[in-house]
Amino acid sequence: MRSARLWARLLGVEQAVVERVEFDEDAEAIVVAVRPRKGVRRRCGRCGRRCSGFDRGEGRRRWRALDLGVVRAYLEAEAPRVCCPEHGVVVAGVPWARHGAGHTRAFDDTAAWLAVHTSKQAVRQLLRVAWATVGRIVTRVVADAAQATDRFAGLTRIGIDEISYKKGHRYLTVVVDHDTGRLVWAAPGHDATTLGRFFDALGPQRCQQVRLVSADAAAWIAKVVAARCPAATVCADPFHVVKWATDALDQVRREVWNAARKHGQAGLAREFKGARYALWKNPEDLTGRQRRKLAWIAKVNDRLYRAYLLKEELRLVFRLKGVRATVLLEAWLAWARRCRIPAFVRLARAITERRAAIQAALTHGLSNGLVESVNTKIRLLTRVAFGFKSPQALIALAMLSLGGICPSLPGRG
Repeated sequence: MRSARLWARLLGVEQAVVERVEFDEDAEAIVVAVRPRKGVRRRCGRCGRRCSGFDRGEGRRRWRALDLGVVRAYLEAEAPRVCCPEHGVVVAGVPWARHGAGHTRAFDDTAAWLAVHTSKQAVRQLLRVAWATVGRIVTRVVADAAQATDRFAGLTRIGIDEISYKKGHRYLTVVVDHDTGRLVWAAPGHDATTLGRFFDALGPQRCQQVRLVSADAAAWIAKVVAARCPAATVCADPFHVVKWATDALDQVRREVWNAARKHGQAGLAREFKGARYALWKNPEDLTGRQRRKLAWIAKVNDRLYRAYLLKEELRLVFRLKGVRATVLLEAWLAWARRCRIPAFVRLARAITERRAAIQAALTHGLSNGLVESVNTKIRLLTRVAFGFKSPQALIALAMLSLGGICPSLPGRG
């Protein structure tokens, strides 16, 4: 094998000619001078279209390649500019690196793979780069993958939710495909305008193909889905509905606790205060002490115990699903309306207002559980992404990890 071909294979360089190899004493690095082959010269760095030359640019430049052994390596080549009919005057594209990058494709792909599969410290030490640089690399890799793959193909059942990624009420809106379990879209913000950008990217034709959308009870989500996907049915997330019942139960507990305090029953108030977890937990998860606490509540305060039974029966509705769940929900609403517990009377009114979305969840068995699972993983990634300069880098890392677009390691595809 000729030495030029050997160097090209070592560096993962394709469609390029190796001219010479030198060792830069000042940089303590191997510098490989290359040039693109004739067929890929003078192409726009953004769209790849063959263009007329404009000027020589700023002369020769270097791209960081993967280390060779313990020594850093760089590719060096001319960086002329071309005149693209669409993008104007831009630096000509090169086959070994993405447009605007200071690293080779092999280096970018390795950094992206390591960011997903290893720790922050491992990436920094192994590649000898700053963590902010890794953030820019993963953003670049995801943008390149987004052009090469169709993330929105076949979307018919989606889940929408928001997640806080930073202090100061900074949120991301995320969209997950229920059929593949993958994150398909995310963007900063949690309002109708932000969600509208997703449907803009999806396009009118594919919006018509969406049939089911799971979400919490946020009015802005339902409004945008109704406007952009008229054929879609919104399914209310059962977890959020049961959480409303848990909140109503806790409101009743606080009322009973405050009433005991006002009447000077300090011991009784203390017992009600300590009953919070016994009332919140699922019956199958209760400890022996918590079971005794519930039995005590049933004896001393009928109103609080009825509130507990209302919460548990609503939870049973979503465990049954289908026709049985529909019948039980109707019975639950009738009981809640006449229970004479204000918090649950209001809850019955709220559920009635959202009855269509709740009924759809019971009929189709769709919840936001998968979306919440993705959100949990994104919360872990926010810790990994600490030090990135923009939410776009966090989103890119999430897309690599949860969107199924993480590149393979170079030479292992």
